[in-house]
Amino acid sequence: MFTGIVAAVGKITQVQPLEGGLDAGVRLSVDAGGLPLADVALGDSIALNGACMTVIEKTDTAFKVDVSRESLNCTVGLDGLNEVNLEKALTLAERLGGHLVSGHVDGLGVVRKFEPVGESWELVIEAPVGLAKYLAFKGSIVVNGVSLTVNRVNDIGGSGDALVSQFSINLIPHTIAVTTLKHLQVGSQVNLEVDLIARYVERMLSASSK
Repeated sequence: MFTGIVAAVGKITQVQPLEGGLDAGVRLSVDAGGLPLADVALGDSIALNGACMTVIEKTDTAFKVDVSRESLNCTVGLDGLNEVNLEKALTLAERLGGHLVSGHVDGLGVVRKFEPVGESWELVIEAPVGLAKYLAFKGSIVVNGVSLTVNRVNDIGGSGDALVSQFSINLIPHTIAVTTLKHLQVGSQVNLEVDLIARYVERMLSASSK
């Protein structure tokens, strides 16, 4: 589990295809940036842009993870020499500064607006079909591994599970400074994870109606 509070911005320094042809994944070498790795053991989890990955090798300043083809197909930012938001797995001794995050990407959103508003920035993202029902005013959403609060939801078409929605987020200067969200542009794809509690509530309601 994670909190969505980014601890450091790292960088993928090498992308090595795994054996197995086109269906195989890749091995990523990641410069950990300012993320301390002294307490990280092999087999521990680190979230890269919101996707939970398992450490298979490490040094004092870098680590490696294997990313499956399935993970590559449903995420962005894990297949090139990109900066990535990093967070180590949550321990029971830490403050829950964001919200409960599983590190499992639910879908890819598309940035529709990213503009300064005063000293902050407004980020508007169009959610993929199927995720609109999990978005709520003042609810939580994870964007590229960052726990954020939804300021506004605008349903723009469709209905039911085919509903298309855009949601707006306010990014304070600190969030811009310490995450990779500063690099977003209109048209950029982003990894989204919906609120864990909302997902269980939806399941319970749908099961009880059958």
